[in-house]
Amino acid sequence: MKSRVIYLVIFVLCSQFTFSQNLKPEYQKFVKSFIANVKINNKDGVAGFISFPLGRDYPIPNVKNKAEFVKRYDQIFDPTVKNEIIKSDPEKDWSEVGWRGIMLNQGTLWIDTNGKIISINYQSQAEKDLSNKLIAAEKAKLHPSIAKFKAPEYILETSKFRIRIDDLGNNNYRYASWSIKQKMSEKPDLVITNGKWISDGSGGNSYFDFKKGDYLYRCYIIVLGTSDSPPATLTIYQKSKAILEQNAIVLH
Repeated sequence: MKSRVIYLVIFVLCSQFTFSQNLKPEYQKFVKSFIANVKINNKDGVAGFISFPLGRDYPIPNVKNKAEFVKRYDQIFDPTVKNEIIKSDPEKDWSEVGWRGIMLNQGTLWIDTNGKIISINYQSQAEKDLSNKLIAAEKAKLHPSIAKFKAPEYILETSKFRIRIDDLGNNNYRYASWSIKQKMSEKPDLVITNGKWISDGSGGNSYFDFKKGDYLYRCYIIVLGTSDSPPATLTIYQKSKAILEQNAIVLH
């Protein structure tokens, strides 16, 4: 997703100058083991390093478990990323970035301090092809009025609304909403374009703002929150005054 890629670039650039440290010997041990398993193409061994579910960019489904990872291994770990991993130096190319974990190079992979891979920020050509296929299939199921977009961003659900956010390109995002009982194949009750994505700090949180007349619709995505934080929220403002606030779940 565009917003996540932008955030990753900004975060990594900041991280290199402020947080990254040479990798400690105790962390180099499990990194070396991971590299060794990739080198011999030990799919089961690599799967043992993965923290499941392993997120993939929507609309590609997340990897739920070890068996599914082994089945999709070649789709995720293509020769390009495997070569980057195999040639990496655990001491120089892997760095600890504060509480966020350990990253390879510019953030291609992230491993937590327990030795589990928590993120793979690389998309093979096979995944890109699959993504395009899934997006095309998704567009065919939507109401024609919202079937054109560059990439899907999020589908949120509150107690009252189903909300879809799509990237239309050129930093232009679209908000479409329905009653929770409606399907996305039906005409949306509300569509707002020219929305903006805003990063909120270095923890990964961000929000989308959509303006229509005196109203502002804000969809806040919570990556780093407290134990009782919802995955997302919808807040509607009228002339800067909040008139509706609802927690939301993130479907995609």
